[in-house]
Amino acid sequence: MSPVRRCSRTACGRPAVATLTYVYADSTAVLGPLATYAEPHCYDLCAEHSERLTAPRGWEVVRLLDGSAPARPSGDDLEALANAVREAARPQERAAEAGGGPRTADPMEVARRGHLRVLRSPDN
Repeated sequence: MSPVRRCSRTACGRPAVATLTYVYADSTAVLGPLATYAEPHCYDLCAEHSERLTAPRGWEVVRLLDGSAPARPSGDDLEALANAVREAARPQERAAEAGGGPRTADPMEVARRGHLRVLRSPDN
């Protein structure tokens, strides 16, 4: 027996890189990183077959990311980051105006810098 697990597809001898599992109750096919052990109700797939995987009509395919692969940021992630940087760079007076008026001051608050607050000691 070979120590390298092979793709479960017929006539494919390439090494497996992903494991496919079906969740029949949810009509879902889950494709994730190669499982540690070969299970009887799971299918090991090579890179080509895992990329081309489709599910039956009415089913959903859930692709789990491999933890070792770096996640690439999406356009939404980059836009959210840019908005957060703009908000942090905005002067406090303009930020208070954009928020709908001045904030109600906490009597324990001495100073504020961005999202950080300096509070009075309860002993004073």
